[in-house]
Amino acid sequence: MKCSFEFFPPRNAEQELVLQSTWQKLARLEPGYLSVTFGAGGSTQEATHRTVLDLIERSGVPVAPHISCMAPSLDVLDRLLDTYAADGVDRLVVLRGDWPEDADFTPPFRYASELVAHVHDRHPGRFSVEVGCYPEIHPESESMDSEIRWFKEKVDAGADAAITQYFFNADAYFEFVERCRAAGISIPIIPGIMPITNYTQLARFSARCGAKIPAALAEKLQSFGDDGAAIRDYGLDVVTKLCEDLVAGGAPGLHFYTLNRANATMKIWQRLNGDHSSP
Repeated sequence: MKCSFEFFPPRNAEQELVLQSTWQKLARLEPGYLSVTFGAGGSTQEATHRTVLDLIERSGVPVAPHISCMAPSLDVLDRLLDTYAADGVDRLVVLRGDWPEDADFTPPFRYASELVAHVHDRHPGRFSVEVGCYPEIHPESESMDSEIRWFKEKVDAGADAAITQYFFNADAYFEFVERCRAAGISIPIIPGIMPITNYTQLARFSARCGAKIPAALAEKLQSFGDDGAAIRDYGLDVVTKLCEDLVAGGAPGLHFYTLNRANATMKIWQRLNGDHSSP
């Protein structure tokens, strides 16, 4: 099973230690790559770059930085692309990004498709580009038809693969892939996987990004109240079954949103690989 793991750049020394412990555990699972997110408006640009360099040097695993349209200027983005090319990076995750609340600049690109095209124009043949897609529709999309239309623009601009927003309904993924294929989108569409460890946090993330928590799942998680262990155990069962269904149905891999924690992701990976021992 092909897998990849996503991290966010640490903001302080304590978070740096947590991330170090996390990637050291997950790198042993031989992922295809590790990705590092890029904050709104370039707010974590330097931290993202430092984290990418650290992982390249120490993990032994390919690293894919996120880059976003929401940067202060085209010069900033170009310097970043040039730096990553010099660093030996060969894969990027290209996203539109979230508009920062206190933005005082106009981003150089409005849509991710424009940035994908620019990456290839500036460094032809240098980077493999992955983009985002939304099986349950982006909050700003009017319909699934418009969602697929925006996705296809990114593919036509040169995206090589896509990572989905997380979801908990395997049928939603397979129906989305089928509609994408009918629209002429042939690139790999990799499911994004969110381990369930904290219901309050999950509900907040989901409301913001448009991911749907099925009513039965939400009710069950809420029934555990403050019993964190019960939430994690039940979440492990739910997400492992989701991954099993996705892999059995032909998903080309799994991309885990780790939130810089290793245990839940490791347990899911172990179950998928027939190992039910503790990490």
